[in-house]
Amino acid sequence: MIWQDAYFLWLLLVIPLLAGGLWWYFQRLREKRKQFFSDDLFESLRIGFWRTGDRLKTVTLLVGLSFLVLAIAGPKVGTQVREVKRQGVDLLIALDLSDSMNAEDVKPSRLEKAKYEITRLIERLKGDRVGLIVFTGDAYLQSPMTLDYSALRLFLNIAETDQMPSSSTDFSAPMDVALRAFDSLDEEQNQSNAAKVMLIISDGENHGAGYSDALNSLVENNISVYTLGIGTRSGSTIPQYNSDTGSLIGYKRDQSGKLVTTRLQPETLRDIANQGEGEYYSIESGSDGIDSFLGRIDELEQGEFASQEYADFKNQYQLMAGIALGFIFISLLLPKYRKESKS
Repeated sequence: MIWQDAYFLWLLLVIPLLAGGLWWYFQRLREKRKQFFSDDLFESLRIGFWRTGDRLKTVTLLVGLSFLVLAIAGPKVGTQVREVKRQGVDLLIALDLSDSMNAEDVKPSRLEKAKYEITRLIERLKGDRVGLIVFTGDAYLQSPMTLDYSALRLFLNIAETDQMPSSSTDFSAPMDVALRAFDSLDEEQNQSNAAKVMLIISDGENHGAGYSDALNSLVENNISVYTLGIGTRSGSTIPQYNSDTGSLIGYKRDQSGKLVTTRLQPETLRDIANQGEGEYYSIESGSDGIDSFLGRIDELEQGEFASQEYADFKNQYQLMAGIALGFIFISLLLPKYRKESKS
């Protein structure tokens, strides 16, 4: 037996204290009564008093209160088997880590805002299997497809622009990695009828040769590609910070020494979403979020990813409560007086 709220068992200590208090009260009452009546006279005045019944009322009341405390503590006896199913979609998030994602036209920066919105997305998912790709000119599977959202958040937190060997952006790279990631799911997982979705989060700047072939491969494998543009059309410079102190040391410049201004380029992202049979969303201010995409996820076909059986102790508080109410009811019904039989 285990207890759901074992700390309530401390209330059992009140029962003997209550019994002792009642005994002390009646002893004091008897001492005061002796000042006016002898015991024999007092008994003769209480015609029909049933001493045994009076004691049984007190005992049954205390027993009832004891069982009531046990019921409140939540006794669990035996086991019951519960099946828990997790259903959702297969989702791969591709996060752009190019230098332009450090721009601060969306506060606190494009990258930090993107990570914040991904975290919000993860917190609101219900059974969806999620993975994370980071990319610039190259792409890496930062976190494989998982139901462990805590682990995914850890991989997301360490994603920074300086971890990538290239600072340019090539959208075909994360598409190729995504295709391999979906193909790597084992046969049992691929039998799920869950929708397969890729979400690309970027400011839209593309320096690659082209992405049509990679995108067509995803569509042919029933993988929908959605895009989320982050940044403003007016654009911003790209701040550069000291990696040790975190202080601002300047702004990124091109080879001729001119300040680089990066702008949201939604055309590329819209084209990817259209060809990828998905939709395009945007975050152009701090108040914008990923909610529209999350609403779309809820509409997609979901498959069963995990079905687990859990053995749990069966709650038996009802039995204890029933016994408690029974003793209390008996205590209320027991008489203290009864008719004396005529001799």
